[in-house]
Amino acid sequence: QVQLVESGGGLVQPGGSLRLSCAPSSSIFRFNNMGWYRQAPGKERELVATITSDGNTKYADSVKGRFTISRDNAKDTVSLQMNSLKPEDTAVYYCNADWRTLYFWGQGTQVTVSS
Repeated sequence: QVQLVESGGGLVQPGGSLRLSCAPSSSIFRFNNMGWYRQAPGKERELVATITSDGNTKYADSVKGRFTISRDNAKDTVSLQMNSLKPEDTAVYYCNADWRTLYFWGQGTQVTVSS
């Protein structure tokens, strides 16, 4: 069973930056879409950004201009560069990937933006 492993979360002050990374536990599949979702306390999980195998990206309006998603197709990894972080970005961030009809999720990494 392939697992997605996230890294890079932590505590940062408002206006700061963090970079999240996600890699599969084994390279069995060549993922189609990869992306990041987040879930804040008391709220539903929401899309942050996605990227196709061709490099087409989509962002939530709340992060446009501040976050950048990228991927390495050779390694099947996806990253999220987060700049100008705000307290409302505080959430658990989850990596997501799909291959045909299969969907994979990471365990999540906590991002806390606070002074």
